[in-house]
Amino acid sequence: MGKKPLLILTGPTAVGKTALSISLAKAVGGEIISADSMQVYRGMDIGSAKISHAEMQGVRHYLIDELEPEEAFHVVRFQQMAKRAMEQIYAAGNIPILTGGTGFYIQAVLYDIDFTENDGDGAYRRELERLAEEKGAQYLHAMLAAADEKSAAQIHAHNVKRVIRALEYYRKAGEPISVHNERERRKESPYQFAYFVLNEDRKTLYERIDRRVDAMLENGLLQEVRALREKGCTRDMVSMQGLGYKEMLDYLDGACTYEEAVYRLKRDTRHFAKRQITWFKRERDVIWLQKEQFAGTDEILSYMLEILRKKGIRTEKRNEDEK
Repeated sequence: MGKKPLLILTGPTAVGKTALSISLAKAVGGEIISADSMQVYRGMDIGSAKISHAEMQGVRHYLIDELEPEEAFHVVRFQQMAKRAMEQIYAAGNIPILTGGTGFYIQAVLYDIDFTENDGDGAYRRELERLAEEKGAQYLHAMLAAADEKSAAQIHAHNVKRVIRALEYYRKAGEPISVHNERERRKESPYQFAYFVLNEDRKTLYERIDRRVDAMLENGLLQEVRALREKGCTRDMVSMQGLGYKEMLDYLDGACTYEEAVYRLKRDTRHFAKRQITWFKRERDVIWLQKEQFAGTDEILSYMLEILRKKGIRTEKRNEDEK
């Protein structure tokens, strides 16, 4: 039995993945799994640039509005939920399309990365959490740098959860988690896949990001964050650490002015896009779609379909009697 097909459409934030993913899904009989760390949360629509029901154009989506903001969402949970969604999509005779900008999530599914060895020691985790509270995130990050310099370079000091996970793994397995991750990344994918990365020249992309932030603010981002805060959402929740939410929360808490919050949101979103592009450049078997090299979405889609045909991946929707 051959490998099952899997399509990936990713790229930096605000590049235009949503519209292209709908066109692709309609062309190949695909259903979309959101590879996004924020769109999974209910009530977090504006800041996450969540696709609307109208924008879906009848294409079924998974991992949208499935969790409450107080629930934790991480790569292991994403992998589990995405695999369940893929089983449903294959059962319907359709093709799953992973769409979103969270590269580690995509990698976890594409190469079926094994996270079981990283089930940590609860007592040690609590000790690390206490250290982070007492001595700060930088202290914990310095501990990681001493044990696993490569991971420390890849994980931001403020991402305390990932720093703790890396330290836990080092303690339990006796090797850096970067070594484990590299070994997992070299695995052959269990899928017949095409991994598309949509990109755009930096100046245009950054202008799109600034316009998107302006539109989010006009559409009520501040009011959305205020409502979440009134419901009891706090900055220590994974959901409230997303771009847009933490900046508006800082303003509402009096930590900065509104103008400072907006400036930081635009700046940090541009930095995030740059990091996303760096991540995708490191990945194997990536097919870059540089927007300025095409006349428009239709031409990009035609190019994608031609690549799928060359790879032997079905590009025509199956009718009911074939399913």
